[in-house]
Amino acid sequence: MVAAAVAGGLACLTAAPASAQSLTDRFKSLFGGKPDEPAGVAPGGPEAQDTGDLTCPPVTVRAGAATYAVAPPGKQPVGNDLRFQATITKMARECSVNGGVITARIGIQGRVIAGPAGAPPSVQVPIRVAVVQGGVSEKTIATKAYQTTVNMTETGSEPFTLVAEDLTYPAPPGAVGDSYIFYIGFDPQALKPERPAPRKKKQ
Repeated sequence: MVAAAVAGGLACLTAAPASAQSLTDRFKSLFGGKPDEPAGVAPGGPEAQDTGDLTCPPVTVRAGAATYAVAPPGKQPVGNDLRFQATITKMARECSVNGGVITARIGIQGRVIAGPAGAPPSVQVPIRVAVVQGGVSEKTIATKAYQTTVNMTETGSEPFTLVAEDLTYPAPPGAVGDSYIFYIGFDPQALKPERPAPRKKKQ
């Protein structure tokens, strides 16, 4: 993957000091009051969170989307060409239902580590959240992309947090919701600017 620094017109949660307190408060409600502690990666990778609430699907990392590695343009993010790598280390979620519509809040915690090629002063971390109906053939019910900015320091290792609060989808009927799952993962395509709609030719 090639480094991309273009911010698209997608919803973005930044780590600006002005919003740090409110973001911390929201994260406390999802992660038990300890958002500032470094999250360690479990032996098998991040664990799916499931409280047994049938109206709020479990959340897990999409296969192949647990890391985001970036290299200089024209290079591959391996060895000495790696600029930085981001990983997801912790997840949480909660749901509310109103008028037959479920609103999900997905909390994501991770870390950005600088590579041998040197990370830029700030890093854009692109993440996609989706609610999917599992089964023989998966069906995407809703999906949305988010970004957060991580300011790198001399330590070369910085944590990041993101709370996606506006993913909504219709409440499933009966036991259908038992097969729903929240997938999260890095999505570099979210950093690309959206193409403007083509202008209609005047008659």
